[in-house]
Order: sequence, then structure tokens, then C-alpha cells
Amino acid sequence: MTETRLKEKDKPWLMRTYSGYASAAESNQLYRSNLAKGQTGLSIAFDLPTQTGYDSDHPFSYGEVGKLGVPMRNLEDMECLFDQIPMAQMNTSMTINAPAAWLFALYLTAASRQNANIADLRGTLQNDILKEYLSRGTYIFPPAISMRLSAEVISYAVRNVPKWNPINICSYHLQESGATPVQELAFSLANAIAVLDEVKKLGQVTDAQFPSVVGRISFFLNAGIRFVEEMCKVRAFDTLWDRICLERYHVQDPKLRRFRYGIQVNSLGLSDRQPENNVARIIYEMLGVVLTGRARARSVQLPAWNEALGLPRKWDQQWSLRLQQILAFETDLLEYPDLFEGSPVIAQKEKELTEAATAELQKILEMGGAVAAIENGYMKRRLVESNAIRLGNIENGQQTVVGVNKFCDGELSPLVEGMERAFLTVDDAVEAEQISTLQAFRQKRDAAKVEEALDALKQGVRDGRNIVEVSMACAEAGVTTGEWTDALRAMFGEYRAPTGVDGLSLPMETKTENYKVIEKVKKLNARLGRNLKILIGKPGLDGHSNGAEQIAVKARDVGMEVVYEGIRLTPEQIAETALQEGVHVIGLSILSGSHTRLVPEVSRCLAQRGLSDLPIVLGGIIPEADVRQMNIPAVKKVYAPKDYQLNQIMWEIVDIVAAAHHIDMADGD
Repeated sequence: MTETRLKEKDKPWLMRTYSGYASAAESNQLYRSNLAKGQTGLSIAFDLPTQTGYDSDHPFSYGEVGKLGVPMRNLEDMECLFDQIPMAQMNTSMTINAPAAWLFALYLTAASRQNANIADLRGTLQNDILKEYLSRGTYIFPPAISMRLSAEVISYAVRNVPKWNPINICSYHLQESGATPVQELAFSLANAIAVLDEVKKLGQVTDAQFPSVVGRISFFLNAGIRFVEEMCKVRAFDTLWDRICLERYHVQDPKLRRFRYGIQVNSLGLSDRQPENNVARIIYEMLGVVLTGRARARSVQLPAWNEALGLPRKWDQQWSLRLQQILAFETDLLEYPDLFEGSPVIAQKEKELTEAATAELQKILEMGGAVAAIENGYMKRRLVESNAIRLGNIENGQQTVVGVNKFCDGELSPLVEGMERAFLTVDDAVEAEQISTLQAFRQKRDAAKVEEALDALKQGVRDGRNIVEVSMACAEAGVTTGEWTDALRAMFGEYRAPTGVDGLSLPMETKTENYKVIEKVKKLNARLGRNLKILIGKPGLDGHSNGAEQIAVKARDVGMEVVYEGIRLTPEQIAETALQEGVHVIGLSILSGSHTRLVPEVSRCLAQRGLSDLPIVLGGIIPEADVRQMNIPAVKKVYAPKDYQLNQIMWEIVDIVAAAHHIDMADGD
């Protein structure tokens, strides 16, 4: 080999697909199939009830069971999920946050029942609760207690499961919520500092063990389409993390200061228009985090080409896996050292990002750190603002998205042509089956042991015992996810995070279309005798609020009165708010696939209050076939992610309200 080549090839990264749906048994079959195709790790998706601490039969779980992941209610489910999959040999990533201690306890208990030595288990918990208040919305408890629970999971893992990553600080969802590279860097590092400071304050690890805590911190990043910038972002992460570990936490061992991260490439940029183009986007985004040897991802999971349409099928997941395998095993990428070391272009961009992120991080630390910047709404407002600017740039053409706002004409895709659904759907019957399974489980367990375990859980928390230790006893006793969470809810309460919409001021657009919309809203306001009032509601457990936030900001900026109470509302609450607020139109945002259950339920609750004719507009990934199936006359319009022109959406909402009030907008004032 020449001097420029490595003595040995770099090892390929872990190859995963983020998956799980319907039931533990169905997901087990999917995992075993993917592993047989060459996948080298598991990345488990849990359904929204599990992520937010509800059992499948809780009213909040209605329409959500098994839709976006696997329901995980008890130890029996966890054992079924890993049937014939040796947990001692598997590297498992679990996307779970608020109830991370509980899911970790179920996992460890199931592994012990497989006779695995838990000290040898390898894998990762997401467990980054702070970003949930900013993006995904699957938080449960107030930030302070959530941080304590995360710190206890980390402390337990470092002492008992030393090869496990007990948290990955997750910037992925920050970018999905509109974060710029600088915000990704600063917000994520602020979160990591808050976590480490909490572990130190908790005192469940010694000073001698603390460098090992730092060494087990991992990150989960997002790679967007600007792959040079994304590559430099990762290199900046590497530099800044090393600096923080050394200067703030005095970790001397370079191995323990290593920036260790996994990646999923950007799903925000995937399009349901010309969806075949998404394959190119996925490949280019992956290159940004594997080409640079100095900061190469050690775990990669790719979305499927059709994720903007719905859940990927087995074949779609296989295609994403093959994209990774071709790059890792057919090309010579892993035979060479860092291809970009010494590049003045890369060095300059890295320097710019590092300096800007350092300044933003310092600003957050001066506020009191990440928790304070979440509670005062600062970080959420910045994300909503950045996302609004991004969408505005797409709408006005400053940012090109091929097939969406430019080069839109083309042939129909043979991948979707003639197909009503080019993606996986989860039958609504799954929910009834899972409720039946759960109820049968409750019937056969020892109720006295369950109560005893829950009492011990609450007493253990009061006494300061580690949450994982007391939760493992609950797992053995047959406690369910909802029961575990309810015990802690009773002790600590719940929390509603700032929406980021209130008080946000965006630069006024100067283009003609914006002025036209403002004038049209003024005209209708005059005809109505008061301001057009829109209620934006997110029924169910879907916490992805980006679209709802952008509609709220835009509606207010063009002169509408906006009622937006954030995520996780029941249909009953939405209908009651509509009545009490006297709104003219309701906008429902649902991205979890539960629209066929939740929209009819909202409609039913409105009818009970005499509001059956109140116009409804829907936002989300909602196929036309589902709209026909629901057959709700009050639903006047459905907007998909491809409908990025917010001025046009506002214009059409004005027309919908005018029609509902028999106002002809062509008439004079």
C-alpha cells in the first residue's frame, strides 16, 4: 500500500434502519428479516403511547397504537420483541426519552431472562429529554425531574452496563425543527453540559468514575443536503466537544473525550413530489458524515425514499440498507485516511461554525444553561424563527428544492404510478388487538405483586434510590408502561412547554402576494365585524409541531387571531376550545397517521356542541383515499408537506371562512 493509505481498512459503521410497528410480534419478524439481509444493529421505534407513557387502552392512545412504532407495555412485550434475537450479541438503539428508565429496565430484565450478562450489553438509549421540549414533544414531566431521571439512567449504566451508551444528545430533531448548523451545535452542546452537570450534582457516581460518564456520552446527528456544510458541522462538533470535556470537566484521557455519534440523514427535506428524487438526497446527505475520516459516523440509519408518503415497507427499508452496503463494501472509501484534512475551504468553514456556535453556547450558559433557555422559551423561539425563514426561502425561490419549487414538470414516477399507497399502512384493527392482549396480560398477572412493586417504586424514588433499580423490580412484577408512568405523574405532575409562537416577530415580507393576503384578511375582518379567528389544534399524541407553529405564525402575521395551545390535546378539548373561543375555522395538524380515527372524533365532539358546520382544514400526510373514507363535509381542504406556499394557504382559508358565512369576497366593502 502507498504511504497515503491506512495499514488496515477502517471498519464499516453500524448499519441500522429505524423501524417497528403494529405489535411486538410483527416487529420481531421485521427485525429478523432485516438482520438476515445484512443489517448490523437494531434501531427500535416505539409507538407514541409508549413514548409518552400511556398504555394502549388509555383514552389518549386512541388512534395511535402501533402506528409509528411498536407498542411496549410490559416485560412480555419486550421478550416477544427479541424472540430468537440474542440480546447479548445485538447492538440495540432505542428511541425513547421520558420513560427511558422504564424501557431500559424492561430491556435489561428481558436480557437477563435470555441469560445475557448485562455488563456486556451494547446499545444506546436516546434519553435526551431536553430536545423533546424543543422538537418531538414526547416529554411528560417538568424539566427538573426529567433531568434527574435521565441522570439516574446514566449513573446506573456507567456502573452496571459499562459498554452501553446511556444517552445520545440528539440534534437530529433540532434540524428537523428548523435549526441552523450553528443552532444545532450550540443547543446540543448546551444540552450535553446540562446533562453532565446534573449527573455530577446527583452524586450517584464518584469523582473517579465521572470521566467514564463523559466517555459514554454519545450524540445523534442529522445530516442535511448541504453536505460540505454538514461535514464541517461534524468536524466542529468534534473540536468543541473535545474542548468542553478537557476544559470544563478536566477529562485527561483523549479516548474519553472522543466525539462519538450516530446519524440519520435528513427526513425534513424528503418530498412527496417526485419522491424518487429522495434516493439522491439520501445518498448525498450520507456522504457528508462518512467521507470525513476524522469525524466519521459510527452508526448510520437512512430513511427510505417514500417516508414523505408514509411508513416504509420491507423492500423500501432494504433499499436504504443496500445504499449503505454499496458505499461501505464496494467503494474504496474506508481504505484511506481523512480526505479533507488540510483543505483550506473545509478549515475555514469549520472555523466559522466553531466560532459562531461558541458565541451562541455562551449566550445560553449565561442564561443559566439549557434548562433555563427552554423554560424561558428562548431556544424554542429561535427554532420557530429559523424554520419560518427556511420555509419563506423555499416559498420565494431563494432555496431550490428540485421537483417542489423548481423543475416541477416531469414524468410520473413508476414507483408510485397506479398505486393508491406506495407505503405501509397499519390497520386500525391492530389497536383493538393490542388492547385485548394488554387486558389479557393484566388478568393473568398477580395484582398484589403489581401493587407492591408500584408502592416500592414510589418509596424508592422518595428515598433517592436509582430509578432503573426500582423499575426492574416493577418489570418482573408485571407492571405496565402506563402504570409506571402514572405512579411518577402522581408524584411530579406533568408539563406543557412553551410553543415558541407567542411574542415571535418575523421580518415583514415585501412581496406582493403577502400584501394581497393581508388586505384580503382585513376585508373579511370588516365583513365579519371582528377578526377572523383560527384554532390550530394537534389532537392525539403527535408532538411534531413544526407545521402547526408555522401556520400559527403566518396566520397571526397576516392579521388573523390565532388560538394555539400546543401539542397533545384530546378531541374533546379541541371542540370545547372552539366553542369557548368562538373561532371561525379549525386547523388540525396530524402527522402520526392517526387521522382516520382522530378527525372523525373531533367532528363528533364539535357536533355535540352544535358546531358541525364549523369548517375544518387538515395538515399532514393524509392520502386522498383516507379523506374519502372519513367523508366529513366540514373538512374543506387538506394540506400536505408539499404545500409550502403559506400565502396561498392563508388566501384559501379566508375563502373557506367567507363561504361558511355566505360572504362574497368579490363584493365591495
